Amino acid sequence: MRGPHWIWLLASGALAACIATAPEPLRRKNQASGGGGESFEASSSSSGVTTGPDDGDPHKVIGVDPPHGPFTGGQRVIIAGKGFTPDVKVWFDGVPADNVIAIDPTRIQVDAPPGVPGLVDVSAQNGDDTSTLRSLPAGYTYDAIYAEPNRGPVAGGTVIRILGTGTTWDQDFEEARVDQKPCTTAQVISPTELRCTVPKGTPGAKSVTVTTSQDVTTALDAYTYQDSEDGFKGGLGGDPIAGSLRVLAYDNLSGEPIPGAHVIIGDTALYAQTDSSGLVDLSDPLLQSPATVTVAADCHSPITFVDVPVDTVTAYLDPVITPQCAGEGDPPPGGGNPVLTGLVDGQLVWPSSQEFQKGAWSNVPGPGPGQKRIAYLYFATSNRNQPFSIPSASFQVDEDDPGDIGYGFTISSVPGNRTLYAVAGLRTLATNQFTPYAFGAVDGVAIFPGEATENVIIDMDHALDQALTVSVSPPAPGPKGPDRLDARVVVELAVRQYAILPGMAKTPFIPLSSDPSFVGLPGLDGSLGGMRYIASAAAVTGSSLGAPMSVVRAVATTTTSQPADVTGFVAVPALQTPATGAPWNGRDLATSFASGGFPVDMTVYEVSSGGGLMRWVIAVPAADHSITLPDLTPYEGAHLPDGPVVIGVYGARIDDFDYGSIGYGNLRPGGMTAYSLDFFNALL
Repeated sequence: MRGPHWIWLLASGALAACIATAPEPLRRKNQASGGGGESFEASSSSSGVTTGPDDGDPHKVIGVDPPHGPFTGGQRVIIAGKGFTPDVKVWFDGVPADNVIAIDPTRIQVDAPPGVPGLVDVSAQNGDDTSTLRSLPAGYTYDAIYAEPNRGPVAGGTVIRILGTGTTWDQDFEEARVDQKPCTTAQVISPTELRCTVPKGTPGAKSVTVTTSQDVTTALDAYTYQDSEDGFKGGLGGDPIAGSLRVLAYDNLSGEPIPGAHVIIGDTALYAQTDSSGLVDLSDPLLQSPATVTVAADCHSPITFVDVPVDTVTAYLDPVITPQCAGEGDPPPGGGNPVLTGLVDGQLVWPSSQEFQKGAWSNVPGPGPGQKRIAYLYFATSNRNQPFSIPSASFQVDEDDPGDIGYGFTISSVPGNRTLYAVAGLRTLATNQFTPYAFGAVDGVAIFPGEATENVIIDMDHALDQALTVSVSPPAPGPKGPDRLDARVVVELAVRQYAILPGMAKTPFIPLSSDPSFVGLPGLDGSLGGMRYIASAAAVTGSSLGAPMSVVRAVATTTTSQPADVTGFVAVPALQTPATGAPWNGRDLATSFASGGFPVDMTVYEVSSGGGLMRWVIAVPAADHSITLPDLTPYEGAHLPDGPVVIGVYGARIDDFDYGSIGYGNLRPGGMTAYSLDFFNALL
């Protein structure tokens, strides 16, 4: 619950009565948007059964927070009222809500069901007792549009999908905006889907607006500017090349345009520089598909897209963090989090035999000598390979923690629509060893900068007693490797948001004696219905689990009764030019892949020099190939310095691969369905 927004609902009975009977709509300013005056209108309709808390009615629905969410449902919502019992049922416009948890007689936590855009009534009833049925007319609004992903970096550049229902964007679309700023690029994908490159912004939750020839549709708090690990920004897009090409260059750290960036077509067939806005438009009969596009700039690492088939290239160049590039000032900052955090306040709840009373940790065994029952809180992560670790003391809950119906916690978080989960078990105090037994999760926790989200209830009703076998056929070991398997299982709680559990990573040697099996997963029923197990596997080398490697990920299943079949390994790359340890002319590269693996869609080179300070990224839409790059030495400060270089070579397989629409995320492992990787040394 966002404290500042609930004060006007619960501060006094008289004020709550006004909410139910006010003759004019109430307006709430969107404090988190920073957009300067946006507001959300809530209907003031009333009915005979919802007249105010002081009219003697023992049952009532008073308010809903947050008061709006996407038409797809899934938003975590707190319903305020009175007279609720543990068997309370909730409906949104007659559709039952999911995961209904009665916190106490005045509050219910639910997941909003899917709905039709617009205002809907919210109703509650205790069990089958129809005499307790009460409604709040127009208590919740379904937004007609939403963004996916719904968060990204302040620098902008994230490519999001704006999804609608009943829209005709292929016919009447005019403009898309985030926080009232136009998308850097906007593309109509279908009548109900747009692709928008997010502009630079400021930290916090912002509105998303789509303008058509018929109307303007806005969803508040639909996109949050924050730090992002996804990297899905920039890249290729537009129509097929036909004599013209647009190139945009931005600083990948600040998001600012780079004036004077060098744009080289082919191996110097055409050359231009970006203007003060980081833009250059080229027109020439020589510009036909495919074209190799290189973007370089002083004190920035260059990037090359080989055989570009489309007419728009958006490049985000990494700044070179050295004193020489800082000039007379300090080097640009390279870390930190500028986002104002928010708080999450809630309770872990176990089943209880008494109404609205604490339940014991019934699915966690009693502690033995030197042991303690404890639970750990985590936010779901987008990194499936993140190891399980014990969090800081502020993210720990034990049986002594206070709470009215459970065991309380208060933790901090960056803003956004977050997913929170908890793992409870026994910790051996002498060794700090943790054995998990119980699990719970809640999705759609809306967190706003500088605010407290309260009454977040995690139902600890799932035992960690399921076992999943991963069926895998890794590639045979080569002379350099790989020599072992790194297999993992996570639980996908929301789209690309994962729970990391203990014991869910194993590293047997190749060839395998048996398929790895993982014990300690929750059953995907009840409040975890609709979630998935994600099994991944990597053929790796050495105890560091490094290169050469071949990685397969994103195999999903909802059952443990059948093995998760992990297939699709690609062959490890072999660099032909330059030869290992030999001189390199800085222009010619050639790579081959052994036969027998799945086809490679794209090769990505990362050529690092200067101890890793400068990095040339080259994307090639092919497996076996030989390419020639432009000579960058004439461009002072924009080329790799002479000396030792490390050439990393990725062989990427990408589902539904379309080179003409790849983003920066596809140049990294997180945007690849499967990939192989090896490193080679040379001398420039």
